[in-house]
Amino acid sequence: MVHHAVNNVGSNVRKATVDYTAEDYSFIQRTNMESAYNLTQLAHPLLKAAGRSSVVMISSVAGGPLAIQSGSIYGMLKAAMDQLTKNLCCEWAKDGIRINSIKPWYIDTPLAAPVIRHPKLLGEVCAVTPMDRVGQPEEVSGLVAFLCAPASSYITGQAISIDGGFSVMGLYTAAGPS
Repeated sequence: MVHHAVNNVGSNVRKATVDYTAEDYSFIQRTNMESAYNLTQLAHPLLKAAGRSSVVMISSVAGGPLAIQSGSIYGMLKAAMDQLTKNLCCEWAKDGIRINSIKPWYIDTPLAAPVIRHPKLLGEVCAVTPMDRVGQPEEVSGLVAFLCAPASSYITGQAISIDGGFSVMGLYTAAGPS
């Protein structure tokens, strides 16, 4: 029996869409989507046996609703993960399994290091993030823990952004109205 499953694997190759190879696509797809799908499907009987269980998908704000320059394949697959979350919510609720996804923006992890260790790029990220910083891993893990806890037992099928306000900033500027 398994009470919680967290799909927290990701990889990316940042390129223009026309520059991706079939190998790039396959690598990004296997890492970001196929692994999450297969693990979740295989875990179903064990999650069901637990009675009340939770699956958390680590997605990304790259999956929408905004288009960002993280690579079209990565964004497409994270959007697919969010859709899988919704479908599994509807299919597996009868089995006592809740499914949610978390959509981080830039978090201080090895995957984000090439961007956030570059002062100019970090400045660009912070300029479109109302909190003017990147997130920390413990901020994401705290949300994961909550989504696995009994206190969140009525939350399912949700894609929750953890992004310092990035996904709602739109055309609003850090300086506010003039």
